[in-house]
Amino acid sequence: MRLSSRSPSPTRPAKRLKSRRFSSSSDPGRAPVHVYIALGSNWGRREGFLTKARMLLEAQGVRILNASSIYRTFPEGFRFQPSFLNQVLAAETSLSPLELLEASKQIERRLNRIRPFPNAPRTIDIDLLFYNNVVMDTPTLTLPHPRVAERAFVLVPLAEIAPRMQHPVFGLSVTQMLSEVDTSGVRRWR
Repeated sequence: MRLSSRSPSPTRPAKRLKSRRFSSSSDPGRAPVHVYIALGSNWGRREGFLTKARMLLEAQGVRILNASSIYRTFPEGFRFQPSFLNQVLAAETSLSPLELLEASKQIERRLNRIRPFPNAPRTIDIDLLFYNNVVMDTPTLTLPHPRVAERAFVLVPLAEIAPRMQHPVFGLSVTQMLSEVDTSGVRRWR
């Protein structure tokens, strides 16, 4: 998306985009917590959508501490879809789990994620994998992500940045979970 074809002049400063923060995220008493977030894209300018998602997460109060390499994977269970680019982020935020979920959904909408049918190709998919060691199961959010231990496209990049992190329910490290899945379809892209 092109914002402007004009360059800023010395007499007219460039326009700044406003970041949209949730009012509840500005709670000065809430300490930042460590989170892991998975990004995926298999439609359009995939790497560009990953980059934009990282920028928009930071604008929502998610400070990215580390990012894995980008991996190319094939869609699981769907042969006739473009391949994915996947990445995992280690970050910290003062957003609550549900606020972080809502921020992620807003970013997906802003980046034109549409859901015409289950598992449709997507410009961006943002999944909250871990929120500190929180274990929760609500109608809208389950933590840790319920399929994290089954997904090579999540475990390979996660192992790159947090190999010894322990799953708070299974008590297994990321490396141990990774040893139980087939990683043959996951290739480092960048």
